[in-house]
Formats: sequence, C-alpha cells, structure tokens
Amino acid sequence: MAGHSKWANIQHRKGRQDAARSKLFSKLSKEITVAAKMGDPDPEKNPRLRLAVKEAKSNSVPKDVIERAIKKSQAGDGEDYEEIRYEGYGPGGVAVIVEAMTDNRNRTASNVRSTFSKNGGNLGETGSVAFMFERKGEVSYPAEAGDADAVMMAAIEAGAEDVESGADGHVIWCTDTDLNDVSNALEAELGESEATRLVWKPTTTTELDLEGMQKLMKLLDALEDDDDVQRVTSNFEASDEVMDQLAAE
Repeated sequence: MAGHSKWANIQHRKGRQDAARSKLFSKLSKEITVAAKMGDPDPEKNPRLRLAVKEAKSNSVPKDVIERAIKKSQAGDGEDYEEIRYEGYGPGGVAVIVEAMTDNRNRTASNVRSTFSKNGGNLGETGSVAFMFERKGEVSYPAEAGDADAVMMAAIEAGAEDVESGADGHVIWCTDTDLNDVSNALEAELGESEATRLVWKPTTTTELDLEGMQKLMKLLDALEDDDDVQRVTSNFEASDEVMDQLAAE
C-alpha cells in the first residue's frame, strides 16, 4: 500500500506537535484505563492492557502517566466509556473507519457525522466499509532493527503472517488473536517495537492524487482532533510523488 508508510512521518512534521502529543497521551491513557477496568490491572495478566501499555511506552508516555491511568480504573473511572465504531466514505470514495471511546454516544455520533459532512465525506451504516478491511495485529520496527531478511526470519519464527520492509522501516502483520504472543517473541529477538497495536488493514485500496490527499488529510485530521475518537483508519493509496509533495507542504 504505497503511501501508508509515509503517513505517520508526514503527520509528525505537520506542526502542532505539542498539542498533538498531549492529545495522543490522553487517548492512550483512556485506553489503558478502560483496558484495566475491563480486566486485571496487572498487564501480565491482561493482554489488552499489556498491549495498551506497550503502545503508550512506544509513544514515550511517561511511566507515571501510565500508572495513574491504571489506578483510575480501580477508582471507578472509565466504567461508563462505550466503544463504538463508525464507518463512512471520505473524499474520492476512500473508506474510513473511526474507532471511538465515549461516555456520550449522542454527542460523539453527532460530532463524527458533522465532521464527515464538513470535510467532503459521508457517514455510513455499520458494515458499510468494514468488508474492505481485515482486523490484524501490527508491529512496527525502525529500519535499524535489521535488514529485510533478518526481520522476515524473526517474524516467521514469531508466528507472523507477513512483513512489509522499506526505507522507513518494517511493518509486521499477524492475526489479531496472536498479537500479544507475536509481539513478545519479536521483542525478544529484535528489541522494543515502535508500535504494537490492533489495526484495520485494508484489503482493497482507493488511489488519490495530490488534491484528493489534501482533502482527505483535512477529514482525517478533523476526526483525530475529536477527544472521543481513539483511532482513524482509511484505505487510501497514493504514489511516492504525491506523498513527498504532501510532506513538503
């Protein structure tokens, strides 16, 4: 999927890093609190919490912030949060999945619908685009973790399904239910990952030109700015030239 590997780097360089960092910390903390509330507060006994803590650490969330998020779950916070998935289409017919965690379903639904409408998209019914994605585990490593052959061998031994290697690093895919075991095996072989998470992996993509990508970025940015939105996934595809032009803006 050309373009996706550069997407995070472009977002990182866009400015507003401090504000975006604070928002990311808040969303990761919310996931930790909810995961701990739904299961055991010990990450070693709670796979979802372990993955949430691992992702938080990979994004440089301070240890004390992680510990406070876990303590909140035991104090009763987070019990009213509801996980909701929204699906729709963005500019150019790109499929978009929005994962939210909210204590007010009506507020979140209204905000997400409005954001789609204001940015050239349309919110659809549940299932309207999910058939174009697969639920997978994703583990990302920087290029320095090793060459493509070495990472591929480590991934195979860990029980992964596929690996995509490039100049920006390595992305390792596995079944969603195997993510905890695969990530632990990879960590023992390759060290700490850049990211370990459950994702929606596109099975079909929609290619966009520069104008289409500019419009899509506005939608995705607006959705991610919503405090109730945890993660946004789309099935866009763009050439290296288009992504380079976006990065230069």
